[in-house]
Amino acid sequence: MLDKQKVTIAIAEAFGVMILVTAVYAMVARTSFPLFAAIAAGLTVGGLVLSIGPKTGAHVNPAITLGLWSIKKISTARAVMYVVAQVLGGVAALYLIKYLVGQPIENIAGKFEWKVLLSEAIGALVFGFGVANAVYRKFEGGKLAFAVGGSLTVGIVVASLASNAILNPAVAIGLNSFNWAYAAGPVIGSILGMNMYMLLFTDIAVPKSKAKKTKK
Repeated sequence: MLDKQKVTIAIAEAFGVMILVTAVYAMVARTSFPLFAAIAAGLTVGGLVLSIGPKTGAHVNPAITLGLWSIKKISTARAVMYVVAQVLGGVAALYLIKYLVGQPIENIAGKFEWKVLLSEAIGALVFGFGVANAVYRKFEGGKLAFAVGGSLTVGIVVASLASNAILNPAVAIGLNSFNWAYAAGPVIGSILGMNMYMLLFTDIAVPKSKAKKTKK
């Protein structure tokens, strides 16, 4: 028998990715100015945090899910479920947009380049750092939505210097901008950003050896 909660989470994450992809595509199809796409993505993710966030956390991004997994904020089994749902959402968005616009989406990924991977990683580091800040400080409601959406907006602007500034492997699939740079870069950056925040800005319990009592 299917677990209703898990089904709800999987559908919400897939649906969230579809919304994010279509919102970003609607913007980038009309303008090449990266700030507009960054704002569209940030506002969309902020809205998703408020709508599906209470149920799923509104990761809608495999890089964010794996970053949270690396700091032990999500179990391995649940992380796998999230990533599968997100990727399926990206694939569904690709075909949905193709149907709506009446033509295939042009591939904008290009060949693998290290500078693209580095750019995606740096942007995702900024995004992941912001998400970790919101998680550890237990932000809620509008404050959480602003922190997450704002971090994504800044991360996209930073990454746009040398890449398509997607910061999300599932969205890269939906926008037909997928290669190993857009897959690995965001994951590496998100993991580094979240672990950097955890190590530098939270109290890590350091085990201390018990001092042996000496008899006088």
